[in-house]
Amino acid sequence: MRVGLAGFGNVGKQVAERLSAGCLDGVRLTAVTARDLERAARSAASLTPEPAVVPLAALPALCDIVVECATADSFPEIARTVLHAGLMLVCVSAGGVPNCPELVDLARKHGGRVRIASGAMPGLDIIRSAAEGTIHRVHLASRIRPDSLAHEPYVLAAGHDFSARPPVSPVLVFEGTAGEAAAHFPRHFNVAVSLSIAGIGFERTSVEIWADPQLQGTVHCVELDAEEVGLTMTSRNRPSANPRTSRIVAPSIIAALRSLVAPVIAGS
Repeated sequence: MRVGLAGFGNVGKQVAERLSAGCLDGVRLTAVTARDLERAARSAASLTPEPAVVPLAALPALCDIVVECATADSFPEIARTVLHAGLMLVCVSAGGVPNCPELVDLARKHGGRVRIASGAMPGLDIIRSAAEGTIHRVHLASRIRPDSLAHEPYVLAAGHDFSARPPVSPVLVFEGTAGEAAAHFPRHFNVAVSLSIAGIGFERTSVEIWADPQLQGTVHCVELDAEEVGLTMTSRNRPSANPRTSRIVAPSIIAALRSLVAPVIAGS
């Protein structure tokens, strides 16, 4: 299976290194695209075998599946390019999904598919299972370091200056629906989109966001009340070299790819 990467920052490089090291039998990294192709080419030169570095439009011809590890802003263009080519897109920037409203229609029309790799969100398998029955309530409470939220327009507009006045105790900075959370915090709330798609949708999923100075990494707590099951699940994510990205993101991509080639997998 030939894999192309759309995005070659911290996460993309980690995925590339793992694939180049042969972590998945029968999977080969063949091509990479990024906003800065010259910089990407310099980084790709250290990989063996060295993948082609090409513009986004040329990527689908060089691979069987594309992994998006860019940003929510870049997601719509990447998704449209990949789905028009009838390929599968494995993505991490789920926060960009609401900005591509034709996503489902494109996938159906051209025979493509989208799979969200969300290692930061606990329990998606059981949530999807519960959604086959009746879910009454889904609530996400997220606690994030203040310095990670300090420059978000929504936080600044609410009068919180965490750079100049770091909080000494947790501060509630948002309360609303998952759709609103994804719109106001697209870099942080891939998890809200993933949870909504797995469960009962953007408008019925409630979210609260806390700026918590006592954390090292983001904590997500999901509460679900369904006809078949009641759940309380908490993930405590550890920051990567880029503190805005959880360390689990790159492994979640590898796990998603493994599920496409492994003879036996656990989970639905």
